[in-house]
Amino acid sequence: MTDAGSARTGDPERDTLDKAAAENFPVAPFFLPRAWRDDLMAVYGFARLVDDIGDGDLAPGGADACLLGVSPEEAEDRLLLLDAFEADLHRVFDSTPRHPLLRRLQPTVRRAGLTPEPFLGLIAANRQDQLVRRYETYDDLLAYCELSANPVGRLVLSVTGTSTPERVRRSDAVCTALQIVEHLQDVAEDLGRDRIYLPAVDMKRFHVQEADLAAATADASVRALIAYEAERAVHLLNEGTPLVGSVHGRLKLLLAGFVAGGRAAIRAVAADGYDVLPGPPKPGKLQLLREVGVILRGKG
Repeated sequence: MTDAGSARTGDPERDTLDKAAAENFPVAPFFLPRAWRDDLMAVYGFARLVDDIGDGDLAPGGADACLLGVSPEEAEDRLLLLDAFEADLHRVFDSTPRHPLLRRLQPTVRRAGLTPEPFLGLIAANRQDQLVRRYETYDDLLAYCELSANPVGRLVLSVTGTSTPERVRRSDAVCTALQIVEHLQDVAEDLGRDRIYLPAVDMKRFHVQEADLAAATADASVRALIAYEAERAVHLLNEGTPLVGSVHGRLKLLLAGFVAGGRAAIRAVAADGYDVLPGPPKPGKLQLLREVGVILRGKG
């Protein structure tokens, strides 16, 4: 998920949920039934909070750590926080969780009959972020996306009661593409955290050194590398797009928004000449709406 900054309110639950507006894709748009919106925001709250723990982006003051039973002295230990968060996740399924975002998730889990596995995958991805900071091959990156991105799409299908093996396969392609696009937008930010999600094999192929990613603007080699990875994301989005046509009504519009968000983000990266180093290229709302229209007309 895209790292989305917002003004702090002092309310850990509100501070996390407010970040939904800055994502590449619509999280729980107004046109969905209220029950779906509530459930999708509950899932988003979980996913956003676990990412914030893994990235060290929790609100200052230690409120989240305190809610999870972690002392102020240990609040900077991300692995310890993730362990505490996982323990609180299990309380969603068998008792009463401590964190308000997990209490918010509990009715969704019960209504949709969700299992712990996709949530555990998201926690595992953030543990991996503490231990693995480089990816040798594209397959290694795909395995990371299986934990960091694909569970979100599977949860959306489960919440809406539309999960089938074929839809899960298409959803995985879309979610992996969205994760790759996010990594392309955030190359500079990730490097600041000593993380590189561009496969080392591809960097070598395009003669890109790590130092090249720390420049103010991208040289021709970095731009060629970003264009190459963006094309991979396009192929994944194309593979996943039939998911949209497999459902109907308002869910079709939601899923079209997910795919369109990825396509619009790739167009924004391309429009900047694949120079992502000055900051993440962001698509405008008009571009997003155009992409939605193309997909719904079956031309995407």
